[in-house]
Amino acid sequence: MLLFHFLVPFSLNSSAFTTILNSTAQNLRYLLLSKPKPEFIFTPTDDSQVQKAVVCSKQLGIHLRVRSGGHDYEGLSYVSQIETPFIVVDLSKLRSVNVDIQSNSAWIQAGATIGEVYYRIAEKSRTHGFPAGLYTSLGVGGHITGGAYGTMMRKYGLAADNVLDARIVDVNGRILDRKTMGKDLFWAIRGGGGASFGVILWWKIKLVPVPSTVTVFSVSKTLEQGATKLLHRWQQVAATKLDRHLNIRVLIQPTVVDSISGKRTITTLFQGQFLGGVKRLLNVMQTGFPELNLTRKDCTESNWLNSVMYIAGYANGTRPEVLLQGKPPFKSYFKAKSDFVKDPIPETALEGIWKRMLEETSSLIIWNPYGGVMSEISESAIPFPHRKVLFKIQYLTGWLAANEDEAKHIDWIRKLYSYMTPYVTKSPRQAYVNYRDLDLGINKKKNTSIAEASAWGTRYFKDNFYRLIKIKTKVDPHNFFRHEQSIPPLARKA
Repeated sequence: MLLFHFLVPFSLNSSAFTTILNSTAQNLRYLLLSKPKPEFIFTPTDDSQVQKAVVCSKQLGIHLRVRSGGHDYEGLSYVSQIETPFIVVDLSKLRSVNVDIQSNSAWIQAGATIGEVYYRIAEKSRTHGFPAGLYTSLGVGGHITGGAYGTMMRKYGLAADNVLDARIVDVNGRILDRKTMGKDLFWAIRGGGGASFGVILWWKIKLVPVPSTVTVFSVSKTLEQGATKLLHRWQQVAATKLDRHLNIRVLIQPTVVDSISGKRTITTLFQGQFLGGVKRLLNVMQTGFPELNLTRKDCTESNWLNSVMYIAGYANGTRPEVLLQGKPPFKSYFKAKSDFVKDPIPETALEGIWKRMLEETSSLIIWNPYGGVMSEISESAIPFPHRKVLFKIQYLTGWLAANEDEAKHIDWIRKLYSYMTPYVTKSPRQAYVNYRDLDLGINKKKNTSIAEASAWGTRYFKDNFYRLIKIKTKVDPHNFFRHEQSIPPLARKA
């Protein structure tokens, strides 16, 4: 088709193909030679070229995948395991960020990273921010479609809770905004998962006020220093007792304590961001979580942008301009899973987690507290339903070499997930759609039944899944926008 030629695709035979395919892909598992590769990669430079790609793909009957930042945990934005041939529309050249401080809003293109968005906001104002993700190389196109949480969610909710408008290419190649897409589709794209309803081009986001001084801290505790009791106490206070201006996440991983013998222990890192100064933070902690023994020397006062970079893991003194590169600090081979918790996990069960973590070479568990405004927003306000929980768990196992035994690592994380069953949400056992997990279920090529899709759909969306199905049936009845866990339409009557 002439339009495909006009878009200047990069084919498998192109010298630039592998560079572009690998450029933003985060999970190296999906770049292995054994994984399916797209026939072409398109890198549109304006909205009309995205429209052309959708129209051409539809007319030619070639399956389409869309990538903004490449952070999909199962590589669904650039790998299709259910059908070939397929093409990829890579939005990485569509990265404008237009901040309007007067209206407390910004229009951001889908290919921009959240780090670029943060930088451009801070460039205009020290007292404005946006409550989105912790990892600055996330592409905003896909990130916000899953809900998108960050350290300010206890104060302001999710990124998707703070979307004012959007522009999307629908199945017919039209560009729709909030008014022309209608309230149902606008509801669906704010938390209903990426690539089921169209191609996000732009988000209009609401900026939120942040103080000129923001305080961050990290406190590390090993098992020998009482980490188990401290983490048990964290579960009782982090979501329900602490000021909503404060977010304390916990990173849990094995560490070597004796390099000669190789003896390891579990280390818990309590990492916090407080929207305010250190003096007030210490008062909040003394009242709500004195057991952590937070001191002034543990804390660093900075501005909001530097606090974001601290949480993201940048070294102290790193220039904020690094965010404009839009690059991840590292890539690895990994598998992840997620859970939500409503009741504190007993200490004896925590000890069982430690035992299992010490069996794996490179494991990481991250606990993110909810509560605050999150518990005040209706489960059906947007498709993201995980509101009335204490915290979210992310489980990760990673490895650095392609020839490592992938099956061994994946078997380990599945066994840990099974062990956690009694301690997490039930009916359904909830999961976070932005931590995509194909273990929960995979669609068939075209004719997935609603019953089959419910296996994963209700975990990500609870009862909102069924409203998403109705909207999908209305806007994309032939299931053009599809992937291994896309929202299926109702079967058409013969």
